[in-house]
Amino acid sequence: MRRLLLTLLVALGLPAAAQDSERPAVLVADDLFITRDRELVAQGNVEAFQGTTRIRASAIRYNDETGALVIEGPIVLNDGDGTVILADAAELDQGLQNGLLRGARMVLNQQVQMAAVQIDRVEGRYSQLYKTAVTSCKTCNDGELPLWQIRARRVVHDTEAQQLYFDDATFHIRSVPVFYLPRLRLPDPTLDRADGFLAPSIRTTSLLGTGLKLPYFITLGESRDLTLTPYLSSSTRTLEFRYRQAFTNGDIEFDGAYTRDDQLPDETRGYLFGEGSFELERGYKLSFTIEAVSDSSYFTEYGYSDEDRLRSDLTLSRAGRDSFVRTSLYNFETLRPGELNSTLPTVVIDGEFERRFFPKAWGGELRFGLEAHSHWRSSDVDVIGRDVSRINGSLKYLRRFTHRSGLVTDAQVGTTFNVFDITQDDTFAQNHSDIAPFAAVGLSYPMARREAGGASQVLTPVVQLGWTDGSRLDIPNEESTRVEFDQGNILSLSRFPRPDRRERGTTAAVAVNWSRFDPNGWDTYVAVGQVFRSISDPAFTDTSGLSGVRSDVLLAGQIKNNAGLSLTARTLVDSDFDISKAELRGGWSFGKTTVEGTYVWLEADTAEDRTEAISEVSLDGSYDINKQWSASADVRYDVQNSTAATAGLGLTYNNECVSVDLSVRRRYTSSTSVEPSTDIGFNIGLRGFSASNGTERYERSCGK
Repeated sequence: MRRLLLTLLVALGLPAAAQDSERPAVLVADDLFITRDRELVAQGNVEAFQGTTRIRASAIRYNDETGALVIEGPIVLNDGDGTVILADAAELDQGLQNGLLRGARMVLNQQVQMAAVQIDRVEGRYSQLYKTAVTSCKTCNDGELPLWQIRARRVVHDTEAQQLYFDDATFHIRSVPVFYLPRLRLPDPTLDRADGFLAPSIRTTSLLGTGLKLPYFITLGESRDLTLTPYLSSSTRTLEFRYRQAFTNGDIEFDGAYTRDDQLPDETRGYLFGEGSFELERGYKLSFTIEAVSDSSYFTEYGYSDEDRLRSDLTLSRAGRDSFVRTSLYNFETLRPGELNSTLPTVVIDGEFERRFFPKAWGGELRFGLEAHSHWRSSDVDVIGRDVSRINGSLKYLRRFTHRSGLVTDAQVGTTFNVFDITQDDTFAQNHSDIAPFAAVGLSYPMARREAGGASQVLTPVVQLGWTDGSRLDIPNEESTRVEFDQGNILSLSRFPRPDRRERGTTAAVAVNWSRFDPNGWDTYVAVGQVFRSISDPAFTDTSGLSGVRSDVLLAGQIKNNAGLSLTARTLVDSDFDISKAELRGGWSFGKTTVEGTYVWLEADTAEDRTEAISEVSLDGSYDINKQWSASADVRYDVQNSTAATAGLGLTYNNECVSVDLSVRRRYTSSTSVEPSTDIGFNIGLRGFSASNGTERYERSCGK
């Protein structure tokens, strides 16, 4: 029979709160007829909807006098807010807001399902389920019980408050009851934020014993929340916290912990991390960071952070197309053994300004920069309590010429001015200043070739001749003690990281860059460079690669392919083919396995406070055993001393209803304040409720 469409305009007369009930009802069915008792009967592929409520059934009987609906199953009811109800039979009122469903199953947001003998719908807001089993595990018609479920005498679902209320609830793993609660409240999956407990975790360490973490989430309005996590073990009583707040122009977040433990029984321990950023008027941005800890061993014992130097700052900045301005206040604190905060620059004020101009009469670009800096040590002892302030400015003109032959010429000319003020150090005069003009011209000739298979190659030889006048001021090296020679500064007129040091005299830089891009295979990049100067600079250390009148040869490269392999390497080689620094990073993803690693080699150099060579390997990887199980491992190994620094193993299980994480980590290194330790972590979370939802999960299929 042909399909009919009938629109029924019904005066329902329900309370004003039920807005959908004021809308017309629509009925679609294969057959439609009216009985002698004036009942409208729809049969065959029946669909009825009113507002956002939809019903599919085999038959619907509508009483014109009472407005009631009697529905024959199988029934599928969708109320438009993510709730789906499956039932064998139902009786609903004229607005589909109140009624009774038998042999019903409710599915919330495609995540949590509740099977009940009977469901009563009340005022369109509440659903009361009797003799109910609740789970987020996929259930099949094979009689197998879900991995976990909550059985309750009654469950009330409040769609407006987005809450589930359980009476006489028992938590089961398979068929085994684990614990009983007379009352239980959980958020439904459609609720983003709600007060309540989050997934607990168990942590076992050789220093603190076995402990339990039980986080509790507290909403403080639409824009604020607080999470409190008691951490209790035989050796510690800790309260962790996290506070977050969003504003119309920014946000803040604070994380911390308060501890009393057996490690330092007479002391209060803890830490506080905070950060925030705000967008201000006229394009300004205000940001801050707070990092503080009670003692140097706290982070290592509790695993909250790997930082060994803490930085707190307050920064105001604005970035535009042709200008940039920033001012910052920093406070540093060291946790490293052998370092004293009193003799290190702990308070730093730093600011910079840069402006670009494009004069039409000359062409090119005119750039003006200004930088101010001051750092302070708390020690009053001469020399080791030295304080330094400086102002550095630069004015330079840049111009690029591209010739018809393809040759590119880059020219720049300008000057810098520098002013220094040094106090609490009788070995240096207090005031210093100089002006240093500079000029440079660079030539490059990019050459490109396209291969028959679609790959392309680019070869670019580069040479630059530079000059900086004057001699270096007699000032201490406070900020440029570590110099990195790499592809980013090979064409710089000064390769020192900060302006308290500047290269002088005549320099020449020579480099060759080659790259090959293949859309169907390997991509390769190689760079070779070297720097020559008229006079050697004693401020460069031996392992910087820049000491002497001729630098070490810089070799750098990268290779990657479409199969998931990526390698990046950089090294410095001297004239005797000795290597002072080397770094190799790589990663490979193949099949179910991902491996990443790093190797670092640094030659011993007392000028950089490195009394022995550093040779270290770091590896980490993961393997997807199947769609549910995955394993991971990582290790950091000191090749120079033939000892492991850290090692860890992890095992994870994930499906649509549960997530389980097990991790074991061992730290082998020790110091005067930290002992070697083993850390075991275990976490289990029930998926489906808003507090424990995960973005990645595997859903089992029935019959497999």
